[in-house]
Amino acid sequence: MRKTIYSMILIAAGATFFSSCSDYLDSDRYFKDRTTLESVFTNKTYSEEWLAYAYSFLKNECADVCSKHYTPHNYADDMYYGDRDNSYDTWNQPYQSYKAFRLGEYSENDHYNNTWGSAYKGIRQASVFIENIDMNKEMSPEEILDYKGQARFVRAYYYWILLRKYGPIPILPDKGLDYNDSYEEIATPRSSYEECANYISDEMVHAARELQYTKRDELNIGRPTIGAALATRAKALLYAASPLMNGNQDDFAKQLVDDQKRQLLSPDYSEEKWARAAAACKDVMDLNVYSLYVSSFRQSGTVTYPATITPPADGNFSEKDWPNGWKNIDPFESYRALFDGDVIASSNPELIFTRAQNIGGESVMAMVAHQLPRIASGWNTHGLTQKQCDAYYMNDGTDCPGKDKEIGRGDGSSRAAGYVTREDVEEGKYKPLAEGVSLQYANREPRFYASVAYNGSVWHMTNETEESNREKQVFYYRGDGNGYTNTMFWLRSGIGVMKYVHPRDTYLSGNLGNIVNKTDPAIRYADILLMYAEALNELDGSYSIPSWDGSTTHTISRNLTEIKKGTNPVRIRAGVPDYTADVYASKDLLRKALKRERQIELMGESQRYYDLRRWKDAPVEESLPIYGCNVLMTKDQRDLFHTPVAEWALPTTFADKMWFWPIKHSELKRNKRLTQTPGWTSYD
Repeated sequence: MRKTIYSMILIAAGATFFSSCSDYLDSDRYFKDRTTLESVFTNKTYSEEWLAYAYSFLKNECADVCSKHYTPHNYADDMYYGDRDNSYDTWNQPYQSYKAFRLGEYSENDHYNNTWGSAYKGIRQASVFIENIDMNKEMSPEEILDYKGQARFVRAYYYWILLRKYGPIPILPDKGLDYNDSYEEIATPRSSYEECANYISDEMVHAARELQYTKRDELNIGRPTIGAALATRAKALLYAASPLMNGNQDDFAKQLVDDQKRQLLSPDYSEEKWARAAAACKDVMDLNVYSLYVSSFRQSGTVTYPATITPPADGNFSEKDWPNGWKNIDPFESYRALFDGDVIASSNPELIFTRAQNIGGESVMAMVAHQLPRIASGWNTHGLTQKQCDAYYMNDGTDCPGKDKEIGRGDGSSRAAGYVTREDVEEGKYKPLAEGVSLQYANREPRFYASVAYNGSVWHMTNETEESNREKQVFYYRGDGNGYTNTMFWLRSGIGVMKYVHPRDTYLSGNLGNIVNKTDPAIRYADILLMYAEALNELDGSYSIPSWDGSTTHTISRNLTEIKKGTNPVRIRAGVPDYTADVYASKDLLRKALKRERQIELMGESQRYYDLRRWKDAPVEESLPIYGCNVLMTKDQRDLFHTPVAEWALPTTFADKMWFWPIKHSELKRNKRLTQTPGWTSYD
């Protein structure tokens, strides 16, 4: 009996709105058969299996933070992957190179484009659960309400994933479709972006009222909470307020229409959308559930867990204890431990939503395997661009000398010359740099050292069986073992990624089990704080916005005290000084600073790709040449190695069709009212 019912669940859940009519009629009999439905939803175990299947589509194609096997959106102008210089076929699926991804050479029917089908399967599965779970008598009313809230969250989150990637999408009837209707009658057009965002907002408020938990234990950490629902709502509303979707009168926006020629990106600007987004962020903040994770001040330590390197005195944050300053915290370890697996998800006050370790084959651990150097059996292929390297501040909050010089944005300064000497190391200068490291990487902010595997970084790899392979300084000079080779295993920019890497991580014997378990930071509190500051900065007027539960009314305006509630915690935890009064006084300067803050703080978290689009910055930022070290140079030519050059292996461009992803031809054929994203073809 159990096997039969479970098979029925899989068959029923596999049908989506965009399946063919015959498929629908075949599968729909299960939904119309009340006896069969009751046999599932009156049984607690079967009901839980149904909900679990709704969750199951959140991995792989619908993951947020992961490597590039299913979704490459973790790689924009900050991170890149270099192990796919040429397209190749694995498991009979075509996987595109970084070049093809960045040049828009992927196709409508590409393997990377399976998000649409997976998400709509999850939506259908969740909808059936919501409509039928009330008949279960083996659960308490509180359990049913929480389970219904989980299903509602999952359904709305799938819509959020679709909206972020494809832009305006069809919103299906919550109670399903009548499959006695003709094919033409059940065809559904795209809703406008604003309609989609409002639907997600309303559904997440509904879910927040149903969900029974503000926190989950480690066994249930992948299940949503009230905060997860409200945070997703805030993200959807912020995107809807952003320039791509708010007041867009560009040619692309005029061409993105439904089957009735209705424009789907709002041509009319509304400042109130920013106020709604800010109020939604404030709703999350006012839960008083979340805070930024910090690690205590450490006076002494080991190589892998060094003593705190105190940032320079700024006369403000340096004089105060957390949360008003960094005097008693370790900014480096506070940031590093967030991502490397040192802090379990249930003990991380910053983590709002995560899939835990349920991401699928391209998990964060798999990404780390591609970041690790060859001496740790890593792939040594995922790296950072010079632009990202330059984005990090000096430890006093100033720009690094020579920042963005090669892309025409420099201030006239030149990059630092010279290298760390043995005497420097013995005198404790330039920590944590080791001997032979370029002084371009000296005196940088703590997040730099937690994120960037610069030439000459020390990789700890304390799980290596051979002691000689532990605490290894790794250089990327040609002929140095981890530098340029005739294989795929080399860093195209000569700059690696240290973020997510734990001191114990190694890919020894090609076993992911030698990499510390890590949870994906799908939504974390630092993002909400920066979103709050960003939304407030865009305001000229004042708005009264009711809170999500109607318990209060937020007064929303460009209030500097409120903006600093968003910026200060992030800057303090990072160990960098506050912005100057001139920056806070200027909407343009603060907008520029906040964009940079997101580029640094959220690097490698699948944010940058979408941020560049919603800000309408992608045509410039993604078309600039990617610079990095001159990886063809040997150790004897180290000055030339550290002179940035345009990386021939990392070409870039941007075309209008790349604002959103295309819809597969098969989906367009099944839904006659569905319109293609401009710039892409509608049929084979």
